Amino acid sequence: MGFHMQLTSSSLKLPLSTNPINPSLSPHPQSLQLPSLASSSSLGSKSWNFFLSGTLSLALSLSGVGSAEGKVGVNKPELLPKEFTTVIDVAGFLSDGQEKRISQEIAALERDTGYKLRVLAQNYPDTPGLAIKDFWKVDDNTVVFVADPTFGNILNFNVGASIDFDVPRSFWSRLAGKYGNMFYWKEKGEDAAIESAVMAISTCLREPAGANSCSEVK
Repeated sequence: MGFHMQLTSSSLKLPLSTNPINPSLSPHPQSLQLPSLASSSSLGSKSWNFFLSGTLSLALSLSGVGSAEGKVGVNKPELLPKEFTTVIDVAGFLSDGQEKRISQEIAALERDTGYKLRVLAQNYPDTPGLAIKDFWKVDDNTVVFVADPTFGNILNFNVGASIDFDVPRSFWSRLAGKYGNMFYWKEKGEDAAIESAVMAISTCLREPAGANSCSEVK
């Protein structure tokens, strides 16, 4: 099964070009000089390792090339919660109430559509890193949303192949540009950026697939 790595940051040249979980690799310079936003590669497990190893043009997917130098991949299963949860906030960006609301929205989305959204809030290098793949059993119907302000744009996405087929790649770019840019989350807070992005993703994934699907970031 192919897993598409969606490196997003807005079409603006935001400082994003490393993987928030493992910024040691930066194939898509994310000072983010990606042409519109998304750069994806479909590779099965290899693509996941790539994502978790430092290629996130972040903004989970998943910068600034320069700032990624010298950073290495992370695999810290000890940072995972003891019980399964769809939201992991090792950075402490979310209140208990916000985490509960997001979890409920994710559960409703999965029940109604079959799509799985998973949220990891972190400050690199304090992250479970590679360990989240098995913990969440990531597959082609999964979007991994990594919220990490380390490299500027806080929104990073790794998009499963089935979702990548249904959702225009420009959506992720526009989403990162609207809620992930530094001006937004510094003014509104990381929590607001995360909640807004989750609701926008949920709204998008509930729309019928088609030429005009996810044409707006709500």
